[in-house]
Amino acid sequence: MRKIDWKGRAVFMSVLSNFKPLVRSLAHRNFRLFVVGQGISLIGTWMQQIAMAWLVYRLTNSAFLLGLVGFAGQIPTFFLAPIAGVVSDRAKRRPLLLITQSLAMLQAFLLSALTLTGLISVWQLVLLSVVLGIVNTFDMTIRQSFMMEMVPDQKDLANAIALNSTLVNLTRLIGPSIAGLTIALTGEGICFLLNGISYLAVLWALVAMKVPAAIKREHPHWVRGIMAGFVYTFGFAPVRALILLLSVIGFMAAPYAVLLPVFASDVLHGNASTLGFLTAAAGVGALAGTIYLASREGLRGAGTLIAVCAAALGVALVMFALSQNLAVTLAALFVIGFAQMVLMAGSNTVLQTLVEEEMRGRVMSFYTLALMGIAPLGGLLAGIMADYIGAPKAVLLGAPFCLLGAAVFARKLPYLREKARAVMEIRRQNLAAIPMENAMEPLVSAQELDRLGAPQR
Repeated sequence: MRKIDWKGRAVFMSVLSNFKPLVRSLAHRNFRLFVVGQGISLIGTWMQQIAMAWLVYRLTNSAFLLGLVGFAGQIPTFFLAPIAGVVSDRAKRRPLLLITQSLAMLQAFLLSALTLTGLISVWQLVLLSVVLGIVNTFDMTIRQSFMMEMVPDQKDLANAIALNSTLVNLTRLIGPSIAGLTIALTGEGICFLLNGISYLAVLWALVAMKVPAAIKREHPHWVRGIMAGFVYTFGFAPVRALILLLSVIGFMAAPYAVLLPVFASDVLHGNASTLGFLTAAAGVGALAGTIYLASREGLRGAGTLIAVCAAALGVALVMFALSQNLAVTLAALFVIGFAQMVLMAGSNTVLQTLVEEEMRGRVMSFYTLALMGIAPLGGLLAGIMADYIGAPKAVLLGAPFCLLGAAVFARKLPYLREKARAVMEIRRQNLAAIPMENAMEPLVSAQELDRLGAPQR
């Protein structure tokens, strides 16, 4: 019996050793705290999103107002992301996250109170969506910039970003299920209340972190700070290429999700269950993408992977738009989810690795803008076009732009690699030359970056 137990233990330890590289970033205490707190909070966030959509449709029975509330929650990013980047670079990031998370918690409690007392109305839902959109714009930009403070070892950064994306997609499967049961038993108000309570977990995690001493940063004028971020982002070729590619994807590809109900009902002649299958297929693909990224080490081949995924996304959109078969549609959505996630998380890793600390917040604000600020505009355009030419053709029109973006990015890849490697080499040389007490100072001078294709500041 003991022999069998030993073999079982050996098998378990072997499996565990193979799994360990997938979660290596959890060796950092601050990131472990973040994963626990954010995991609980994200379940509440997904619950609120589902409950909000259900409440709007229950009150109005209007698809237009349903889309309007979603638009109101995302459009603030388009206008405020650059300002959020300057804020992230001017101040300590952990206190800023405590503020944004607290404001989001108050929004959830107010939404719950209005719903439970029966005082809620559509205009209040639109207004509260705008408020949350403003908070989320600052929160996402600052949180992305804070990642380097939680995981200071760049070798683990890609794994941390992938695990964070995995967390988002896992909670995306859990939260809506809990929300559906909660709405059926108690109504939408309790979902909002539970979301508010869930923010306590991430607030606790932020307070419990041990963050290094704050980096000394310049405090430029707001307008000059925004302009400096713009010039740096779009003047440095590797960063510019990634932001532009993500913008094309955000505007032309991401809006497919807005039209999923139309495909489920009118194209596949299904019902709400069909819509659930379509949504789940994209979610499972995204989850597979994050697990794949977590298994990778370093940035080797990242540029090629990003180009391939952009092209795969274009091909999958064609399959999705032309398919009238459920199995083919599910397969296309799996590829779309996988490719989108690898594009987003892979680009995030490359950007975080390349940019200087003093410009990190502003660069990540344009990353946030490309992902969250442009998508609602693309979704609005897709909805309008679908009314005139049909949902399949509206989605199909986005595919050539994804393929073109992938082709241009792939063609520029050797040049982009040369610039990126030059920056990384300068950083390695400077890091070896400076004393440890100055290790957090910017490692690449303005003159060196200018010579490599990035602007002086």
